[in-house]
Amino acid sequence: MYKEERLPQNAKEGILFLLIISIISVNTIAPIIMGLERGFSTENYLETLKIIPFMWIIVVLLVRLVVGPLVGKVLPKLVGQTDGFNARVLLNTLLNVTVLSILLTIIGTWVGTKQISLEPFQNFFHSWFRNFGVAFWIELLVAQLIARFAMKKIHARQASQAGSVNP
Repeated sequence: MYKEERLPQNAKEGILFLLIISIISVNTIAPIIMGLERGFSTENYLETLKIIPFMWIIVVLLVRLVVGPLVGKVLPKLVGQTDGFNARVLLNTLLNVTVLSILLTIIGTWVGTKQISLEPFQNFFHSWFRNFGVAFWIELLVAQLIARFAMKKIHARQASQAGSVNP
């Protein structure tokens, strides 16, 4: 069976892949969304830094427990046998970001305001479209590229070590 060198091949690599993507995403998406919401200032950025550790835990839990299983069921129904790697990655990213941005538009507001209210539902469509756009492009152009590059380097190193062991 063909294994894609740009993707994790085992659980350990899967955790590393998730860590790379989630750390990049939380540290870029949250400050940008907060800046768009409240204005770009040092004070707002420092306030965002206080929330990032909590959001990172929430993101990882949502990805592992909700988004991953849901996308894992939907993706095979939408992907064809002849679809290439880039088409699969794009659709996977689109589905993951869609579900995660819907959930985080609500949960992120609650965490950021430190209260559970109806506010994220009242402003949902205005906030969600913006949040989705920011998250989608960062995922597609930054986080996913870096994580896939890391996997490719890890697999190249493993292949070279395996080649040097068996002359």
